[in-house]
Parts: sequence; C-alpha cells; structure tokens
Amino acid sequence: MAASKVRDAFSAGVRGLALAPVALVGSLLLFTLSVVAIALIPAGVGVFALPWVVQGVRAHAERRRNLALRWSGVRIPPPRPAAPARPGLAGPVLRCAALLRSGATWRALRWLLADMTAGFLTAILPAVLLLYVVYGWVIALGAWRPLAGAGGVWFLFVHVTDRASGYAAAALGTAICVLGVFVGPALLRGHFRLTRALLAPSRERELERRVDRLTETRHDAVDASAAELRRIERDLHDGAQARLVAMGMDLGAVEALIDRDPQRAKRLVATARAASAEALTELRDLVRGIHPPVLAERGLPDAVRALALRLPVPTEVTVDVPHGARAEAPVESAAYFAVSELLTNAVKHAGAGRLWVDVSYGRGALRVLVGDNGGGGAKAGAGGGLSGVERRLGTFDGVLAVSSPVGGPTVVTMEIPCALS
Repeated sequence: MAASKVRDAFSAGVRGLALAPVALVGSLLLFTLSVVAIALIPAGVGVFALPWVVQGVRAHAERRRNLALRWSGVRIPPPRPAAPARPGLAGPVLRCAALLRSGATWRALRWLLADMTAGFLTAILPAVLLLYVVYGWVIALGAWRPLAGAGGVWFLFVHVTDRASGYAAAALGTAICVLGVFVGPALLRGHFRLTRALLAPSRERELERRVDRLTETRHDAVDASAAELRRIERDLHDGAQARLVAMGMDLGAVEALIDRDPQRAKRLVATARAASAEALTELRDLVRGIHPPVLAERGLPDAVRALALRLPVPTEVTVDVPHGARAEAPVESAAYFAVSELLTNAVKHAGAGRLWVDVSYGRGALRVLVGDNGGGGAKAGAGGGLSGVERRLGTFDGVLAVSSPVGGPTVVTMEIPCALS
C-alpha cells in the first residue's frame, strides 16, 4: 500500500511538472491572443483572426480533456462542434459573430485565465512538495555554511544558521514530502476538476447536449442494427444456406442411387457430411460474430484475453475488475467489439510490435485502455474505425479519448457508465 502511494505521488509529481509550463505559458499566450483578436474586431482584422485563435484554444482544451480522463479519470464534456464557415465575404463575419455569442468561447477564455494562475499552482504543487525534501537535506548537509556569515538562510519559517537548525529544515522538508505523498494525486485531480468546473457547460446546456447526443446515437444504433441484420442475412444466404441446399441435393441423389450404384452413393454421402461440417463451422463463426460464446459464459475480461491470444502481435491484458462482477450484456458486447476493432486496426494499420489492453472499473464506469507502440497519427471522429467505435460507445453515453502523436505510441481510452452485478 505504501509503495503504491509513493508511486502514485511520484507519477502525479512528474505529470504535474510536465503540465505546469503548458498551463502557464500556453494558456497565457492563448488568452493574450484571444483578447487581442477580440479587440481588433472593429478594425476588421479580428474577424479573420478570432476563428483561428478560438480553434487553437479548443485544441488546447481538448488536450487537457484527454489528459484529465487518462490521468485522473475526470470526464470533461466537449463543446458543440463549431459551425463550418460559409463561402464568401459574409462567412468569416457570421462565424465570428457565432463565436462571440457562443457560451463555450467565453467559458474557454475564463478557463484560460484560471489555468495560468490556479491551474499552474495545482499542477506544480505535487512536484514541489516532493522536492522540498531534497532542498531541506541539501541545506542540512552544509549548504547553510557559506550563508551563515550573511545571516543564514530561510527554509520556509525555519531560520537556518547552524547545524541544528539545518537538521530542523531537513525534518520539515521530509514532513512536507510525506504530506505530498498523500495529497499530490488529489492536487492533480483538483487541477482537472477545476478545468471541468470552468469548461463544462451549464446543467441546462449539458442536458440539451445529452438529448441531442442520445438522439444521434439512437439513429446510429438503428442504422447499425439494420446493417448488422443485412450482414447476417447475406452471410447466411451466401454461406450456410447454400451449403445446406447443396447437401439436400446430394442426399436426394443418394436416395436415387443407393440401390443401383452404392459406391457413388457412398461418395455423395461423404460429400454431404463434409458440407454439413462446413455449414456448422460457418454458423458457429456467424454466432461468434454476433455474440462470442466466451463473452456470454465468462465475461469481458476472459473474452478480451481470448481475443488477445488470437492476435499475431504480442498483447498484454491487465484486468482490475471485481472477481465475478459483470456489466450488462449489451455493455460488455459493445466494449468487446470496440476492443476487437481497435486491436484489429492496430495490427493492420499501425505497424505495432506490441499491444496492451487495460480493463478496469471505478467511479461507476467501465474503463478500457487499448495501446500500441506503432506509428501513431490516429484521430477520433475522422470517419474511419475510430468513428465507428465512438458511435458504438455513444449508444451507452460512453466517451472515447485518443492520444496518438506522430511516431507513437497510440493510447485509446474508452469509458462506459454502467453498474456491475
């Protein structure tokens, strides 16, 4: 338990240390550019500059949303997509006016202002608390001596002028480090919760957005169900049905030949038996494509492990779900086929040499992380495989976050709200 707390605190410190300059410099720069662009609207320059600046602000906020979900499990709902610009001279003017009327724009500016101040402090504090122990012991081990003649050195409220006060500074630094072990992860989580409080829309807007999203995902689910039924019908018609028809014809020929040509009849029986075995195999594959038996019998963790064993690339599966607890069958099915699609895409397109899957449950949601060490460059909502996964999860009000820099690695995090039974 102690080792786990130290590891979590060290991880929070490193992540906060990486996040702090982004919060300070990035948010300060984007806030300044936004204010300048708004101020230049009467001169006409801001009409063309503001959409570009807001696009940068939204990209900055989207990266923070992804980190919030990956690092602390904090979900921050995204804003509505910006309306596409209309052609002609009126297009930029109308788009600029729409951005100024949008609550998401002003929420983002308010967040930038808080991110460069309180956000910077909550990001850097986990690292600072841990590093105080180093500073305290450096002073205790002799760094105070050169400054003793000049009145000593202050370590917080400890005035270090001799060896005893130096060790007092070391003890205080150690105590602060211990405090950092316990509060560091909470501070980083507080950073992301502050981001959510400022970026998330109001409750009325959020309910409106969820209604729109559920309406859209309902249409997607209906279309997907219709497409799945057509696929099943086509597979039955072209596969098992054709073999069963051929087997019936062979058996009819056997009936006619069994008295006058027994040898030929025996060959036809063997052919019909082989056709029945092939038809049975195709039916089993079809059923497995609808709902794998291992998923129905043993649950999502074992189904994902079985899926990993069939891949040509080494795949590591980690599970942190209460033993014997299971989500509802539709949720497990959606998660299983989403993982299957992501792993297939990684094998086919990413050029990955190693894959990993992490299945966990916490805060009332099933969370699945799929990663690969391939070439990266994957994007959500790009119209490819990830769009299909996003629509599949959207049916259950799930979310998908993608981190895929060019050169890799790619990490896709999925979260589906559900209850275990």
